[in-house]
Amino acid sequence: MTSISSGPTRSSAARARGHAVLGTKTITPPFDALLGQPLVARFLATAVFEGHLNHAYLFVGPLGSGKTEATIALAKAILCPAATTGGAVGSDDCEDCVRVARRTHPDLHIVEPEGVEGYLAAQIRELIHDATLAPVRSRAKIYVLTRADLLGAASANALLKTLEEPTSSVVFILMARTIESVLETLRSRCQLLAFRSIPEVEAVRTLTDDGAATEREARIALAATGGSPLRARAFVRSQARRDARVAVLGEVERMLSADSLDVLEAARSLTRIFKAPLDELRAAQSEQLEEGRDFLTKGGVAALEKRFTRQLGVREREQIAEALAVIRSWLRDCLLMRIGRGEDIVNTDFHGNIVCAAQRTHEAALIRALSVVDEAEDRMHYNVSVQSVFESLLFTIREVLEHHE
Repeated sequence: MTSISSGPTRSSAARARGHAVLGTKTITPPFDALLGQPLVARFLATAVFEGHLNHAYLFVGPLGSGKTEATIALAKAILCPAATTGGAVGSDDCEDCVRVARRTHPDLHIVEPEGVEGYLAAQIRELIHDATLAPVRSRAKIYVLTRADLLGAASANALLKTLEEPTSSVVFILMARTIESVLETLRSRCQLLAFRSIPEVEAVRTLTDDGAATEREARIALAATGGSPLRARAFVRSQARRDARVAVLGEVERMLSADSLDVLEAARSLTRIFKAPLDELRAAQSEQLEEGRDFLTKGGVAALEKRFTRQLGVREREQIAEALAVIRSWLRDCLLMRIGRGEDIVNTDFHGNIVCAAQRTHEAALIRALSVVDEAEDRMHYNVSVQSVFESLLFTIREVLEHHE
């Protein structure tokens, strides 16, 4: 990895400015964004600023532990032009860092499984071929496999040679919830980083100590973002996302007295709510595509268009995942109310609705509905209709609320 490691000059500059170096307490951008994961932040900061990057990493940890945030931070540190000049890495004024944050940087490849059972062999072949090509914009290329646990034996074996003999300008980041779910042949070729589960009390304190949110706002934001403090902070700052949460819970509230047509209309409404933010990404992609036409071949433009389509799919799944997290938090609140723990509910602004729903059902039905949310989340990794996912889930919720006692 010598061609993309920062080397002695970068390390000296980092020390001079007090940047993250093993043994110090200060962790500067972009790794200061890894809330609740100080050991991981320090390890990655040291690897970057001391010039000791590995060619492949395996990020393992539960949902909400910050694996995605760590991936974006590492990508900024590697792809930012300042990484070779001693400047401030991860600046909001840096076009490369902004593109990384938006997942539109041409040298950041986020690869989601496209098959029913996981990654397709064609996806891995395309990745392997693309990894042999020179970076488009930066000094390096980064490939992120978001579900390394869904790499089957054939796909994993195809990837092994690339991991064993990597191109000097390529970094791989594999992500999984548990180390046991990843094939041993892949694990042995990656630098393992374990992400801890962040307790809710600590996550709430992280958001309230710096004035980002009140305790109530922090709990709502964490519930809507899978427990990630960084995502929760962004949620608190986004009026659009807060409004979307209220809209989602409003549609769920309709299920208390909904007929089949109401359920279908609610599903369409939810689909519209969470597809709207994709317009901003489409605009950014269109601008980047126009720039690319000046120096890319016809085949290169076609490949870029295909990559953008996949990026839209990834962003759409992120939007839907947030909707599902909001619905999950509502069902959990109903369950807490049902078992006499109403003081622990998160969505206190929908207290009356939750009380009414809890009185109309029972614990087993709510637990079943929560499992359906988990199933819906799994389905979103594949090419399924967003509206059909919402329809199935809302019909289940309506059925749950018909279990009068």
